[in-house]
Amino acid sequence: PYVEFAGGGFIFNYNSAVAYYGFVARVVRRVPPGTLLEAVFEDPAGGPPLVVRGVAGVYARQFRFESPPVEGVRANRDYRVELRLLDPDDRRLIASYDRTFRSELDQDMLPRGPTTTAPGYRPNPESEYAPDSG
Repeated sequence: PYVEFAGGGFIFNYNSAVAYYGFVARVVRRVPPGTLLEAVFEDPAGGPPLVVRGVAGVYARQFRFESPPVEGVRANRDYRVELRLLDPDDRRLIASYDRTFRSELDQDMLPRGPTTTAPGYRPNPESEYAPDSG
């Protein structure tokens, strides 16, 4: 194999009220520079797969991929990801690796909107958790 999964999972950012998931793949055998990498994430909401792309560099030792923000994550359910290595010239599949990730939390534990604003994590005045102003 060219790579192996070295870690990953779901991230629930309570301050921004956003969930996503991702993984790290460690290089086991040199990936030819220029190889196209496609990370394909199952959409927890049931839509089409979410695809994130990258290109292997000369000295790559690992690859990190994160999904765009997702909706509908449910606890104790497996969500599939696939990492595809594609030839840069003809996009022929060189290798494919898949794995599942599971959340221990339902996404509905997040607030309906951001609880803070940038910069400095100031309380969001529009948040359902904002302190009373009067």
